[in-house]
Amino acid sequence: MNDQQLAKKILQHVGGEQNVLSLHPSATQLGIEVKDKTKANKSALENMKAIINVEESNEQFQIKIEGSVEDLYKEIKKLGDFTNDSTSEEKDKESMMSKILGIISGSFAPILGVLAGSGLLKALLTVLTMLGWMSTESSTYAILSAAGHAIFYFLPIFLGITLSIKLGASPYVGGTIGAALLEPSFTNLAANGAKSVEFLGIPVVLMSYSSTVFPIFIAVAIYAVLDKFLKKVIYKDIQMFVNPMISLLIIVPLTVLIFGPFGVYVGEAIGAGIEFLSSKSGLLTGAVLGSAWTFLTIMGLHWAIIPIAIANLAIGEDPIIGMAAAAPFAQIGMALGIFLKTKDKDLKGLSATAILPSVLAGTTELINYGIILRYKRTMLYVAIAGAVGGAINGSLGVKMTVFSFPSLLTIPAFSPMLQYVIGIAVALVLGMVLTYIFGYEDKNEKASSKVKFDTGQISVKRETIGSPLSGEIIPLYKISEPLFATQTVGKGIAIEPEKGEVVSPMDGVVTTLFPTEHAVGITSEGGAEILINIGIDTVNLKGQFFTSHVKQGDKVRQGDLLIEFDIEKIKAAGYQVTTPVVITNTSQYLDVVKTKNSFVSAKDDLLTVVV
Repeated sequence: MNDQQLAKKILQHVGGEQNVLSLHPSATQLGIEVKDKTKANKSALENMKAIINVEESNEQFQIKIEGSVEDLYKEIKKLGDFTNDSTSEEKDKESMMSKILGIISGSFAPILGVLAGSGLLKALLTVLTMLGWMSTESSTYAILSAAGHAIFYFLPIFLGITLSIKLGASPYVGGTIGAALLEPSFTNLAANGAKSVEFLGIPVVLMSYSSTVFPIFIAVAIYAVLDKFLKKVIYKDIQMFVNPMISLLIIVPLTVLIFGPFGVYVGEAIGAGIEFLSSKSGLLTGAVLGSAWTFLTIMGLHWAIIPIAIANLAIGEDPIIGMAAAAPFAQIGMALGIFLKTKDKDLKGLSATAILPSVLAGTTELINYGIILRYKRTMLYVAIAGAVGGAINGSLGVKMTVFSFPSLLTIPAFSPMLQYVIGIAVALVLGMVLTYIFGYEDKNEKASSKVKFDTGQISVKRETIGSPLSGEIIPLYKISEPLFATQTVGKGIAIEPEKGEVVSPMDGVVTTLFPTEHAVGITSEGGAEILINIGIDTVNLKGQFFTSHVKQGDKVRQGDLLIEFDIEKIKAAGYQVTTPVVITNTSQYLDVVKTKNSFVSAKDDLLTVVV
């Protein structure tokens, strides 16, 4: 689903254009303030594949998505006339900071994959040369080194392209501005030891711009402003070639004279500042970075620091990621502790699923959003373990030598390697031990455990939810839809149906019926809110092969036919029919107990909510 399609769907599920008061984009989420909250469909929003989480506060929905918030915001703005009510100075400041972070993250996001892949390749070359399996003098090494180093050397070109796209300017002109800084006729001036270089009589400070970040950010930001001005004053029919010519004529010399040296000096100053703090107290600096990095990542604020780390690499080594690397390993240790401690098969499966990409690729999103935000007690363990590991790395002078995401496969990218391994190992083990010893449950979850084992002494209320389908039981963590797999939508279970009929699991009211008829929400007489989502990504079928027998607001009895669907045609269209059945208001209950059967028939007991 592209940004345009996502924008239309979100607007539809918040009640349409007429129900939206204002939009409030930030670095990590989009706030939508509505006139009438009852017209919005929160469950439908949460069920969309590209949406990670939806928080509701007063008359505003905070929507966290997988892609760029800024791009989504622009697409929604195209669909209607929305205004932002952020009038206070504090909100203006927050909006500006969020905008800056959004631009930085949006500029790096398209090239993060190749940055990480190139870093892994360089780390592999380091291992091969250390083992003596490849000589640094060989042509094979030279070719592979070029493949691994290219993205870093030509980084100003790539950032010129991605940043221009984010700012609404021509990516080709932006890339050309970056390329001008690396063009041989310019770089040879410094290589040949020219003592006096001038531009129209103005002295030029010669320096290397390969692998730099700040100069191109400044240059393209100014170019974007100039481009908007030129589009207003230059005759439209000649803009195609006149605007790029004027932009290059102005921006490239200004970059060489002003923006470039200033950006390089800023980057060097920040790097020197962190180096100074590390030299004065690497232990304290590492502890702060290791402790805070997890939360910076969750909020998206790490994007403001990554460019500094890359700038440090341009002039040598980077101590920032070397110290912060303890945080993802603390997260892995916490997830491992839950895996070892929990008896909940769903949670054990989720933690195992989250650990694998974190260990191999350094991608900890599933741990952050599927475990840490759900079991907030683990935040303390991750902070403590990250602080200890970061302090070790900081005090031992660990630095990153090539850009990479901290993982087991990128250990050779850090130096000294043994000290780095000690720091991350301590963070991992400590995170695991703290979680295993002190547990991960909050008060409600502890209470639910007591209820389950001591119901004779405690007065509890239970409500049993029947099965809406006949079929095989599948744990949520095994399905491919992350919102259900991580139980972000709510606790529950999935069913592989053998018959294309959905019946009401209990007496209640149809509170939500999706326009595509692939999902239905029912509120029981006891207050449980059940979402039945037929298939994975079947919203894309736009109602094909689904027939609804009820409408929103209908009262239903257990066993009443709700929806019919054609299993074979849905599968033939390339979609799974595995159906999650979840309690969307899980947080209001002490526990959601799942059936132990491996197969159920319609109306059999499926879930029991404990109040």
